[in-house]
Amino acid sequence: MKFLLVMASLVAPVLMLFLKQSSNKFNMFFNIAAVLSTIIFGNIAATSIYQVIVDDTVFMTTIHALFLKPIFLVTGAYLGTFIIYRLILLTLEER
Repeated sequence: MKFLLVMASLVAPVLMLFLKQSSNKFNMFFNIAAVLSTIIFGNIAATSIYQVIVDDTVFMTTIHALFLKPIFLVTGAYLGTFIIYRLILLTLEER
């Protein structure tokens, strides 16, 4: 399972790189998706932390409920993939 996750984290950014090479519209799509993911990811994290403060609950146990929210996991996974994709682009531009 871990091997599959590692491979997926490498294959997805490389696939994004090839799609970008085929059309600049993909690049625009990837960037817009990253902006939206960042907004959603940040808002979920901020509202969860705010709720912990307002309720005066134990931070460590309550905040881990965040990891049960599928939209938080999906946006975070996309952001991780997008960062690797952008790092590959930066590396290739320096050649």
